Amino acid sequence: MDVQVQIDEYISGQPEVKRGEMQTLHARILQALPGCKLWFEDGKNSEGKVVSNPNIGYGSYTMKYAGGATREFFQIGLSANTTGISVYILGIPDKTYLSQTYGKDLGKASITGYCIKFKKLADINLDVLERAVKDGMEISGESRF
Repeated sequence: MDVQVQIDEYISGQPEVKRGEMQTLHARILQALPGCKLWFEDGKNSEGKVVSNPNIGYGSYTMKYAGGATREFFQIGLSANTTGISVYILGIPDKTYLSQTYGKDLGKASITGYCIKFKKLADINLDVLERAVKDGMEISGESRF
């Protein structure tokens, strides 16, 4: 199935309020990262068991594993969760960077080394989130659109 169709189905399957917020974020990320590679991860492992929330992915970078193995993966992720929305910014080596750089200005959000989680868009400053996304794409130095 086409990635854009999967993304559209995922967003349209969300409850009404979250659907609108996911559409807004998806459009905003696409505007911030024009021409980026799109991904859709359904959250299922190779046996079809659900192991995570589905994710819309943007951009591309090479994940490096212990032992030297690598895998191409999205760099920015967008996912609905039970309490709100998560934006993943992968590939930043300093796990305190997001919270130290954007925590004060982002608004009411939980920030980990690679995830910004919030209940609703009204709780955060979208311009700050967009800056964090763009910044995350640049930091790893491996960004490929």
